[in-house]
Amino acid sequence: MTRKNVLFLCTGNSCRSQMAEGWARHFHGDAVEAYSAGIEAHGMNPNAMQVMKEAGVDISGQSSKLASSLSDVELDVVVTVCGHADENCPTFLTKAKVVHVGFDDPPKLAKEAADEEAALDCYRRVRDEIRDFVRDELPGLVE
Repeated sequence: MTRKNVLFLCTGNSCRSQMAEGWARHFHGDAVEAYSAGIEAHGMNPNAMQVMKEAGVDISGQSSKLASSLSDVELDVVVTVCGHADENCPTFLTKAKVVHVGFDDPPKLAKEAADEEAALDCYRRVRDEIRDFVRDELPGLVE
């Protein structure tokens, strides 16, 4: 069986798309070659790395990168995980099947948090929503 190339795309490739890449490797590494990238590259979000590690998935070896750095990869599916990326998806990516599944932005949610633990809870909620999508819905997208 040939593994499918799946890209998770968001604005800054620091949080949501990184979590999705980590979950895809964790749950579907035998069937999917997972990538993440952004319209911009903002670096890895330390809170995203922390809450993923809490869930048993280490994403610290991943890196924040621009979508253009993957222009030579033949993608089968592109999953945009934020509205900005969906609206600004680079045209070279649209040769693949493009699916939009929007998730809240944890850093934006965390700005309203009362303390650090409440801020991390914002990341945990979105982490778990992404986990459920990748675990349960991704297989149907790559068939």
